[in-house]
Amino acid sequence: MIKTFFCITLSISLWTSLLSLPTSADELGKLIFSDDFERNESQEKIDEVGNGWGTNSKTRAGGNKQVDLRDGAMYIYIHQDADHAVSVTHPAEFRNGAVQMKFMLENEKDTLGLNFADLQYKKVWAGHLFKVTVGVKQTEITDLKTGVMDLKIREARQNKTLTAEQQATLKTKTKRFPHKLETGKWYTVLAKIHDDTLTVSIDGKEVGSFASPGIAHPTKRMLRLSIPRNVVVDDVKIYNAS
Repeated sequence: MIKTFFCITLSISLWTSLLSLPTSADELGKLIFSDDFERNESQEKIDEVGNGWGTNSKTRAGGNKQVDLRDGAMYIYIHQDADHAVSVTHPAEFRNGAVQMKFMLENEKDTLGLNFADLQYKKVWAGHLFKVTVGVKQTEITDLKTGVMDLKIREARQNKTLTAEQQATLKTKTKRFPHKLETGKWYTVLAKIHDDTLTVSIDGKEVGSFASPGIAHPTKRMLRLSIPRNVVVDDVKIYNAS
């Protein structure tokens, strides 16, 4: 009886461990981009990320450095002169796919934003489609395309002329999932997109899933790391499962 109980307990424990393992690359699709940031910069005055990355430091932070490569990782920090969150961008074209990366939040107020965009789509502000925001207390998934970044809705919000119907619609465009992360600790986040559904996992455990029309946008063309304060990022991988 004791032996049987032990075997059942062990089987449950092993099954639970397998469920928490990170998703394999084969399940995510074809790897189309990766970066481990194992390189040096030639100077320390302005952003010099390399490997196809761009930043908004020149236009939104007076050219001041906001991205630093050191110790084999990418340190992103907002400059005191910046008038906008730090945006670190990379081309990422797919319909269905996934983005995976290691990240560390060093302060309880820090967040990591994964913003998916299509600059060729002109019915939304600055190509914004949808976004994942990871903080120490919760993860938030937002449909921007049919929500706050839709040009008509954005204009109405700015003019304070939102209709009751629009206000009700906006309430359906964000979903939040509470959790607890530690500052100063590395985690691996995976954002997986399939048709109109975005599923977020941290360290192999599903945090939450959200279905909304904007997520089904036919072509995601750019990944923006949207950082309102500070974050450390490493081992970025982008997959195309289309």
